[in-house]
Amino acid sequence: MEFAGVAAGERVLDVACGTGVVAVTAARRGAEVQALDLSPVLLERGHHNANLAGVQVEFTEGDVEALPYPDAHFDVVMSQFGHMFAPRPELAIAEMLRVLKPGGRIAFSTWPPEMFTGRMFLLISQYLSPPPGVPATTDWGNPALVRDRLGDAVRDLTFLREIMASPALSPAHYRTAFERTAAPVIKLVEMLKDDAPKLTAFRAELEALIAPYLKNNVLRQDFLMSRAIKC
Repeated sequence: MEFAGVAAGERVLDVACGTGVVAVTAARRGAEVQALDLSPVLLERGHHNANLAGVQVEFTEGDVEALPYPDAHFDVVMSQFGHMFAPRPELAIAEMLRVLKPGGRIAFSTWPPEMFTGRMFLLISQYLSPPPGVPATTDWGNPALVRDRLGDAVRDLTFLREIMASPALSPAHYRTAFERTAAPVIKLVEMLKDDAPKLTAFRAELEALIAPYLKNNVLRQDFLMSRAIKC
C-alpha cells in the first residue's frame, strides 16, 4: 500500500487477490476496492477476511487474462505475488493496463529468480515440469524483463527490494508449512505421494535450500516491487 501510494477514495483493483490481503488493506485505507481471483476457495476466505476487518470489498471470480472490467476504470491496479502465475504474461499485463486510467498507477510484487523463493520455484520445476511454452514465473522478478514487458505504455518505472520475514523453528518446520499452503508444493507432494524415494529426495533438497535463509527462527524471503504510471 505504501509503495503504490493508495489513498482514500481511489478506485483500486487487486489482481489475483488470493485471500484478500491487499484488497482488505486498501479498503481499510478508504479506497473503493474490487478484487479478482480464479479460486473460489480463496475468494471465500477473502470475503471472510473483509468481514472480519469490517470493510467492503467486491470479490469476483475471474482471470487476469480476461479482466471483466471496462477500459480506464481504476486509479490503481495491483497484484501481490499473483499476476505472475498467468501463463501469457504479455496478455496479463495488457489487461491490467487496459483497465487502468491514464495517469493511474500499476504496482506489483514478485519473486527474484536468484533469491530463496525463486530458487524454490526452480527446484520444483526440476520435479514438476511447467507446461510447454509457459515462461518462468520468476521472470517477473527480473527488472530488465519487467521493463521490457511494460514497454512504452508506462513512465516513471520504479523498483524497490524488500524482505518478508516468516517465523520458522527449523527448515523441516517451514517445509511442512509450504506443503500445507504453497500451491506448487502441494501439487508436487501429491504427485509424488506414491514415489517415496523421490518425495524424500525433494524434501531433503527443499530443506537444504531453506537452511541458509533461516536465522534466529526467521526465514528471509527477498522480493521485488515494481511501480509505474500509465502513459
